[in-house]
Amino acid sequence: MATGAVSETEELVFIRKVIDEGSIATTQILVVLVAFTLNMLDGFDVTAMAFTVHGIGQELQIAPNHLGIVFSVALAGMMIGAMFLAPVADMLGRRKMIIACVTMIGLSMCATGFATSLWELIVYRAITGLGVGGMLASLAAISAEYTPAKYRSLAVMSITAGYPLGATLGSFIAAPLIPAYGWQSVFFAGGLATLSMLILVYFFIPESLQFMLAKRNENSLAQINLVLGRLKRPALTELPLIDMQAERARPNVLSLLTQGRRVRTLTLWASFLFCFMSLYFMMSWIPKLLINAGFSESFGVYAAAAFNGGAVIGIVTLGWISARVSLSKLIGTYLTSSAVVMIIFAYASGVNHLFPYLIAIGFLLQGGFVGLYAVAAKIYPTELRSTGVGWAIGLGRFGAVLGPYFGGLFIAQGVSMEVNFIIFAVPLILSGLIAYTLAVR
Repeated sequence: MATGAVSETEELVFIRKVIDEGSIATTQILVVLVAFTLNMLDGFDVTAMAFTVHGIGQELQIAPNHLGIVFSVALAGMMIGAMFLAPVADMLGRRKMIIACVTMIGLSMCATGFATSLWELIVYRAITGLGVGGMLASLAAISAEYTPAKYRSLAVMSITAGYPLGATLGSFIAAPLIPAYGWQSVFFAGGLATLSMLILVYFFIPESLQFMLAKRNENSLAQINLVLGRLKRPALTELPLIDMQAERARPNVLSLLTQGRRVRTLTLWASFLFCFMSLYFMMSWIPKLLINAGFSESFGVYAAAAFNGGAVIGIVTLGWISARVSLSKLIGTYLTSSAVVMIIFAYASGVNHLFPYLIAIGFLLQGGFVGLYAVAAKIYPTELRSTGVGWAIGLGRFGAVLGPYFGGLFIAQGVSMEVNFIIFAVPLILSGLIAYTLAVR
């Protein structure tokens, strides 16, 4: 292994040659595809409660305001996982963190299918949330680190598009499963599918090259050469030199708030928080709001599918446009426009044209939301990427806790769907205006 204190330029040149130059190897494509599939299952696992909330409430005799707590505790788990589990990936590795979190999610989903009380639901959903929160940042980081710079934003946004796609497909899976086998079958299906992904993660996701270079040990050269072989790149005889002073600096969450990063970090956190508040209100309560408005349980599930289906299109479209337009300005436009559509829906008594409105809101809201992930992955360096993305997601998820909780209180008080849409349009306007100031291309 090479030793000595020199500029880290040599390391950066090596990464650029391996990742940014030349053809894209099958391994790089597989990393993104497996990350996309995991995100898709996360979307199903997290929104499974929205599909089953009516049946759970009836069978276990749990009131809507208490079910709101179940929604919020899962999202609180995601917040804690993103803030305190995700940074562990910057110490132990992205791959190890992903394997641990997939196991945690799969087992807790299966356990939820056996729940018979409010407290069991709270515990199992909190564990699911911890796993999802810990894994999301690692997926974004490893996808960014195996994607050429030209396609990095598109890759991060594409894998994050798996989340609403999983929620959309989950709607079509849950709608026939629930009447035939009960609400429990939705959790069993999600849990077993998630556990089966351990095989793909083990064989198809190598550890990040950037991570192995930054956290090198006596086996690093051999491990890196194995990955280089999978990437069809020449093997190394010695490791690129790094700046040993920088290596000893051990970045942590306080590194996100240094003078050069503080303003951007706080701005990013605020935009995430307000966006999460509205997004998770919509994802959690659309089916229940429709049932309260007199529609069937299946109709409510398909309405959630319309919202999440619009999101998939919005995310892919934003990824394509972002190569030509400032990313932060695009995100701001998406989020403020989604608030406008929500308000138009409310004042136009839009329930008569519900699906087009929900598709449009999903397109704009979740498209802008996923763009924030790409911003977070771009503004932090490799040694801080999982920590930076994790804390942005984690602190933002405080809004995700508040949104479903207050939504449950409003629904319990008889507040209509239209008025709820007006209330939760306000955080979206704030999120969009804040996003404009991030100035990220």
